[in-house]
Amino acid sequence: MHFLKRQKGCKSMVVRTKLLSDFKDMKKILRDPILLTTIIFVIIILLTFIIYPLYSVLNESFVENGRFTTSSYIRIFSNRDFQNTLKNTLILGVVVGVLSTAIGFIFAYANVYLDTGLAKLFDIVSILPIVSPPFVLGLSAILLFGQQGIITKRLLGIQNANIYGFKGLVMVQVMTFFPVAYLVLKGLLLNMDPALEEASRNMGASTSKTFLKVTLPLMTPGIANAFLLVFIEAVADFANPMLIGGNYSTLATQIYLQAIGNYDMQGGSTIAVILLSLSILLFVVEKYLVEKRSYITVTGKSSRKRELITDHRIVLPIKFICLGVTIFVISFYILVPIGGLFKTWGVNFSLTLNHFKYVFNIGLKPFTDTIFLSAVATPITGILSMIIAFLIQRKKFIGRSFVEFASLLAMAVPGTVLGIGYILAYNTKPLLLTGTAAIIIIAFIMRSLPVGVRSGVAALAQIDPSIEEAAQDLGANTFQVFTSITLPLIRPAFFSGLVYSFVRSMTAVSAVIFLISARHNLLTTQIMAQADAGRFGVACAYSTILIFIVYAAVYIMNFALTKMQVGQQEII
Repeated sequence: MHFLKRQKGCKSMVVRTKLLSDFKDMKKILRDPILLTTIIFVIIILLTFIIYPLYSVLNESFVENGRFTTSSYIRIFSNRDFQNTLKNTLILGVVVGVLSTAIGFIFAYANVYLDTGLAKLFDIVSILPIVSPPFVLGLSAILLFGQQGIITKRLLGIQNANIYGFKGLVMVQVMTFFPVAYLVLKGLLLNMDPALEEASRNMGASTSKTFLKVTLPLMTPGIANAFLLVFIEAVADFANPMLIGGNYSTLATQIYLQAIGNYDMQGGSTIAVILLSLSILLFVVEKYLVEKRSYITVTGKSSRKRELITDHRIVLPIKFICLGVTIFVISFYILVPIGGLFKTWGVNFSLTLNHFKYVFNIGLKPFTDTIFLSAVATPITGILSMIIAFLIQRKKFIGRSFVEFASLLAMAVPGTVLGIGYILAYNTKPLLLTGTAAIIIIAFIMRSLPVGVRSGVAALAQIDPSIEEAAQDLGANTFQVFTSITLPLIRPAFFSGLVYSFVRSMTAVSAVIFLISARHNLLTTQIMAQADAGRFGVACAYSTILIFIVYAAVYIMNFALTKMQVGQQEII
């Protein structure tokens, strides 16, 4: 009894100490008007452009004629087509997740553990989907395996070949998303201490037994993490299912077709809430359960260099598998510029520049709009993400948990859900933004924000806060500390966020397809429109120029950052 009283007394003392500490922190913030204004501004931004659009989607799905109702959910769930769509989405996510994670693990293992001599080539393949439009592989798949495909019709003589549907979609999405698994698993394998495996081999275990008994069990949480990330990407993907899905509908495409095609905004919102719930559930599982376990299984930076495996019985089979996948993926990307040079794909292979002339003579506006809007969104995203990272990592204030959660929430929100949320939220006064350039810029910023925040938080976690505290003790205010101390110290993360933001904005499609108008069109939506109309030559020409612009921008930014002594390994 006495022990229980002491325990309760200790708990109450801890609570009082924490409350006193929080009170002192808030007093400091109240004495710093710049910091207080920044916190209020960030909270308003997150509430207005992330939480409010999601609330609008939720409200639209539950409210009809001013009354709360679940009729929309009853109607949607009782619909046989929706049931098939939900089943399709889950099956697609599982199949793509399993295959992408398996291929990503093979690539990561080959890169970190084997002496293949192709590590740089594998890294190039992992970057290609990041800096290219999301539907390029789908476009190439049509050119190779469609009705007029080179492989199906020209080489195999198959008439009326059908690449559209589940099989084609799985092939395209696996090639698109296996680099996600590869990058996650490669990072974990690099951080594993080789002493664990060396100890196993010293005790007489073979390389294969060491892999099965040591490496694989340690990597299990990381593999689960990679699978969940790919699953989230696959179920939320809009571009590839829209381009190559055919009759195989998914939740992401169904949202667009229901809201825009059928003019059923409530039905589209209901499907959006279902997809959002699925994505957030998986995101929470990945972030707060699996990701934490992944860190426990890794021992941190290895103390010695790993001895690469040179046994040809192991190296050669894995090397040929990776090389085959690499050649397959690269051939898809090479096919895009080639496709823009033929008069009529599959019918008339005479060379022509008419498709590129059409792009420059008639369809140049999407280029100027895309580059301008992306250029405006990029610096805003970079600065805002570093400010939020600074607040999360360095300051204690009421609402800090909300800022962290809301800033990362956009990572779990599918683009189609955010797009329909923006239509519902900003179609009336006082924020009448529909049809303006501002709404597209805001969508770009919110979609890229989570990556910049995570990058900034990771960079700040490695920097001793006493440096900033010393500046404050010398009389510097929060703005001076952030601009003169913090920002220079996290410069690599800041510029990495700029590069990522620009690339993501240039290649965005799922959210902005709801937001484009006659005044503001984008390259990605123009490419999809051309491909949907069967004008594959024009679509290839648009895609080629878009890829060239993105790569040129990334090269210029990387070159500038290298001159500024920002390490190449820390940028794209």
